[in-house]
Amino acid sequence: MGSRHQNCVPLGICGALIALGLCLKVAAVEYYTEKPSFLPSCRIYEPGFTKCSTNTVQKLIDQLVVGIPEIAQSFGSFDPMHVKDIAFKQDNNEVATIRANLTDVVIKGFAQTKIKESRVSKKDFSWQTKIYLPKMRLDAKYQMAGRILLIPLSGSGNMFIEIENLDILLLTKTQLYEKGGFTFDNVTSVRVQLNMTRVRTHLDNLFNGRSKEVERSTNQFFNDNWRDFYEALKPLIYQTVESLLFNLMSKVFNLIPANFFVEDIPTSKKLYGTGKSITDP
Repeated sequence: MGSRHQNCVPLGICGALIALGLCLKVAAVEYYTEKPSFLPSCRIYEPGFTKCSTNTVQKLIDQLVVGIPEIAQSFGSFDPMHVKDIAFKQDNNEVATIRANLTDVVIKGFAQTKIKESRVSKKDFSWQTKIYLPKMRLDAKYQMAGRILLIPLSGSGNMFIEIENLDILLLTKTQLYEKGGFTFDNVTSVRVQLNMTRVRTHLDNLFNGRSKEVERSTNQFFNDNWRDFYEALKPLIYQTVESLLFNLMSKVFNLIPANFFVEDIPTSKKLYGTGKSITDP
């Protein structure tokens, strides 16, 4: 299912060489036309759908950990995840006024994802998914200037943020569309709500290395007052998690038809009553 070779009809020596070149090119799969064996299907209009859906999403996550070639090719590895640079700004906030740039961002922990519940709305086929991660860790290089908890900051170097017992409530909006005789989910928006039991952090080279003792005590202060520190970086954490999940789900649901998750999903014409089906957006 991951690839297919183009058919070749050699015509003479030149034709044979051209055909050989074509044969060596592997065409990428645009989307699955057969349900993958790792994915159980559910029926939303039958009892027990939420339990079935929860199991299906967990099976999908488990396969992402093992690897889905078409996803890995465009998204990269599932754990660790490599994230593009993040620019972060928060002004006029009681807890923090800060500007930061993060590069070489790596996030670990999603291999231990537990899907606690996956609900799908029969009205608009939006999703509500409860996710649990025992630990999520972000490592990056940072440049930062501003203040957190009245402490003026400036510096650049390595940093990490480690979150323990992370509960994610994932709220996903979608629009159904048709392609190739299948119904697909187009992910249009993602919002998250986060709860955790602990946040740990460390920033190297705070104050541009002028005092290692002040750097050490500042990091200790942030960890001792982690709830306030989390509030200061909350927009950054939310932005990062939402962007990751939006990009991942967009790629997954462009590859796998919604029919393979929900067998009795309606067409866009039936759901929206537009008079005609919505085609590939």
